[in-house]
Amino acid sequence: MTPLGWPCPLPGGASTEEYAIAFDERRDLRLLIVPALFDEANRMRRFTLEVMRRLDAAGIDPMLPDLPGTNESLAPLEAQSLGGWCSAVAVAMQYFSATHVLAIRGGCLLVPQGVPGWHYAPVKGGSILRQMLRARMLASRESGREEKREDLTTIALSDGIELAGYRFGPQLFADLEHAESPAGEKIAVIEQSIVGGAGLWLRAEPGESRGQADALAAIVSIGMRA
Repeated sequence: MTPLGWPCPLPGGASTEEYAIAFDERRDLRLLIVPALFDEANRMRRFTLEVMRRLDAAGIDPMLPDLPGTNESLAPLEAQSLGGWCSAVAVAMQYFSATHVLAIRGGCLLVPQGVPGWHYAPVKGGSILRQMLRARMLASRESGREEKREDLTTIALSDGIELAGYRFGPQLFADLEHAESPAGEKIAVIEQSIVGGAGLWLRAEPGESRGQADALAAIVSIGMRA
């Protein structure tokens, strides 16, 4: 497992270097992994890396890039947009010569059309926002303040908002409100029931599951060789 740099596009045609974790042995089967978003990315990071280790052992090169504004990126999250992230994923696919893609949860919103691969437990952008808004309202209530979802949404769309420690700009919030994973004949959906057990994104702290990592890696590795 090696940290690499990759040229991530910026608005206007420039680019900046972002990091990626890769098992890059220049093998024929190459998989780009689009991670979950926001707090779910933290909860599922260890699990994602365990899946990558299993894919490497199965003779597949998996690559996990940082999107601008996420993980180790120095770019501000509030300056990002869904379209910008989609462009970043498309460039990463080309840069790493990925033959397939595995998108996880909110990462499924960012997969380019026509790419073969899998959506694992896809979630709508609106659902992501509702969960994070609910967490903020509960925290405010515990502090003795009442906040309404409608008021928070109005603020987010005009000035941006902080949710669960993440600073959303108005554009990213608006993009996510009605975003859905693009369907395609080359994309298969992997529901959590197929992997088994409860989704790790539901846990309060980051976690892992050997059984779930084994199952997801097996589905993908078998499918890539089909």
